Amino acid sequence: MAVSRQHLHALVDIVEESGLATLYNVMIRFIPEDDATPDEIDAIAQARAEYKRGETVKLADLRLG
Repeated sequence: MAVSRQHLHALVDIVEESGLATLYNVMIRFIPEDDATPDEIDAIAQARAEYKRGETVKLADLRLG
């Protein structure tokens, strides 16, 4: 029997709540990890430097709505 995404979705839907964490831990192992691109690494370094200089804004200080 060929396994399709549709079959897997159906199985997930019938797993009891108590088994979801275990199922998640098994499934997450099959998702490839991406390495950061050079641009992403530069952006992270820039953000860290801005944070150290106090140039960031706390989320709690933003007026959202």
